[in-house]
Amino acid sequence: MPSILPAVRPSRLRASLDASVAEGAAAEVFGACAGGAVLTGWALFLGASPVVIGLLGALPLAAQMVQVPAAWLTQRIGARPLAIVSIGAARLAWLPLVAVPFLHLAPATALMVFIGVVALAAVLGVVGNNAWTAWMGDLVPGPVRGRFLARRMVYLNVAGTVASLAAGCALDAFAPRGWKGETLGVLAAVACVAGIVSIRLMLAQQSPRRRDDTAPDWGDVARAVREPQTRPLLGYLLGWNAAVGISAGFFSFHMLANLEMAFTLVAAHAIIVAALRIVSAPACGRLVDTFGARPVLVVCSFGISVVPLIWLFVTPDRLWPIAVEAVVSGILWGGHGIAAFDLSIGVSPRRGRPFYLGAFATAGGLGFAVSSTLAGLLAAALSSPLHVLGSSWSDMHVLFLLSAIGRAGAAALALRIDEPAARSVPELTRALMGIARRSARLSRAGAAEVSSG
Repeated sequence: MPSILPAVRPSRLRASLDASVAEGAAAEVFGACAGGAVLTGWALFLGASPVVIGLLGALPLAAQMVQVPAAWLTQRIGARPLAIVSIGAARLAWLPLVAVPFLHLAPATALMVFIGVVALAAVLGVVGNNAWTAWMGDLVPGPVRGRFLARRMVYLNVAGTVASLAAGCALDAFAPRGWKGETLGVLAAVACVAGIVSIRLMLAQQSPRRRDDTAPDWGDVARAVREPQTRPLLGYLLGWNAAVGISAGFFSFHMLANLEMAFTLVAAHAIIVAALRIVSAPACGRLVDTFGARPVLVVCSFGISVVPLIWLFVTPDRLWPIAVEAVVSGILWGGHGIAAFDLSIGVSPRRGRPFYLGAFATAGGLGFAVSSTLAGLLAAALSSPLHVLGSSWSDMHVLFLLSAIGRAGAAALALRIDEPAARSVPELTRALMGIARRSARLSRAGAAEVSSG
């Protein structure tokens, strides 16, 4: 694996960051075998209702409520040891699901075991991610943070793409033969193996260059909420995740249950998204380092607001708009993730950083959990199609429309975020338009050469 920092950086730091990239790839394998379409496949296999599926979608971010206690643990125990123990436990929590399909449990019992595993993994994951983010905030030098995150994203998406395709093919190959439960159990075992590998790779990473030995101060939580520099980001994260939560848990369900798509096609959608994130990640990282995280976050947020609207035009006989949605999502979500991560660390002072990160994650988790739960209840209430302007709208169409409107409103909140060193949104927009014009000229020139030849 190539180094991710210039040669002037200490070799130990380069090795740690390379190990972080590899650990992220292992985490993506875990996610492909324990999340996304596979998680929805578990829910459908165990007979979960739309309300339960909405609750499952809300669980990972509802667990963000433990971010503040997690921040206290991070400062008390230390970021590195807490991250290794908590993240490792979250991934190994899936071990009981390896056996569930073979035990012939009552459907209600099996579903409760599944929900319990997802909930436990979500809580442990929150504790671990708070510690991991604080760990990376101290470990990764600020001037190259955007490029490091972009490089890491490339490897993560390659691993996630391959693993998602393999998981989808396995389910499509064996589920029709009556082995869906057994296949899900094997995928849970693969997820646990990936978790063990990720633990080993985290152990290979060094401790922060300097550790904050001050005692945990609960007052940092209040400061994170009160300070003018952090309050706009808190408001944005609350509104944005609330808007995303309306629809996020239902895309895979809609593809599998309503559009009757095969697991392989669902995996193909994820592959397109991942491929575009791979291609665009280096450019997004450079944009964050050059223009700042705020303008990138604003542009990506407004662009992502369009995504749910594309799903309104998808039918079982017309699936091609999903490819358009995958392209838009792949490019914009990659930039959004890099910018949001960089901004969260950038506005957090080193002293008490875990509490600031905890406050940000709690705001996002609260918004997502409430909206996802309400969306599940609304989907259950809208069991009959709605007829609007001569068109038939399902429960999913209503959720997608509401999510698009909410995302656009939340994107406007990003304009209030203050990042003193960042350049303006119009400057970034002009730069992107310039890049687009140059690319168009090169394409026309290339086409002219081909035709003349």
